[in-house]
Amino acid sequence: MTTAQIPTVTVDIDQGLATISLTRAAASNALDVATKEALLAAVRAVAADSAVRAVLVTAEGKNFCVGQDLGEHVDSLRADPHTAMDTVGEHYNPLLQAVAELSVPVVVAIRGACVGAGLGLALAGDIRVAGRSAKFATAFTGIGLAGDSGLSHTLVHAVGAARAAGLMLLGDHFGAADAAAWGLVHRVVADEDVDTASRDLAFRLAQGPTQAYRQVKQLLRAASPGLTDALERERLAQQSLAASADHSAAVEAFLAKSRPVFTGH
Repeated sequence: MTTAQIPTVTVDIDQGLATISLTRAAASNALDVATKEALLAAVRAVAADSAVRAVLVTAEGKNFCVGQDLGEHVDSLRADPHTAMDTVGEHYNPLLQAVAELSVPVVVAIRGACVGAGLGLALAGDIRVAGRSAKFATAFTGIGLAGDSGLSHTLVHAVGAARAAGLMLLGDHFGAADAAAWGLVHRVVADEDVDTASRDLAFRLAQGPTQAYRQVKQLLRAASPGLTDALERERLAQQSLAASADHSAAVEAFLAKSRPVFTGH
């Protein structure tokens, strides 16, 4: 058994199973630059390790991931709104591409909030196990953005175009029961059983026919092409929206815990 430490992320490899854990529990595992870089490094290291036969993505604390760290993001907006969304091309796109391209099965364990880029990260995996109290949302339009982290591609393939349109446009929260009914998660368990259920499933995959799993993943990717193009379209959309008055005002309102007022500009 080997264990390596990466800032804000841990990577543990045991019996062919690589467990990648978000460790910013105090910040609800919000994705600041350091965490995005650590995640990408972790995924790339796991991808290069021939001993890894399955991957489990999990998180410490009550929430899986609340998406972008808006405190860090608002600093970028105040400095220069025209470069504030450079993180999409520099961090999110490489990260989501790396997770989606892992050749071995990826299980994602979800408790609490799984929103925005956190939802994008979860959907980049293959199988999702959610606790009954899990809450999901795309969240982007609530702060005047369109969406990134691959959601315009993965959400459509997970729940269908019509439902994805509603979830992306309205940004409403939905629970684990709806997520299971819509096909977004594979299994719903009691919150206290998420770690055990997801790990058992991931170990089962780590001990299975790895070469067959690789071929299954290749077949599935061929059946739903276009993630790379979707990531680039998202980058361009977010880049243009970052300079909008609505986005800046909405982020400031969110941090002030007040309701944003959108003017359409």
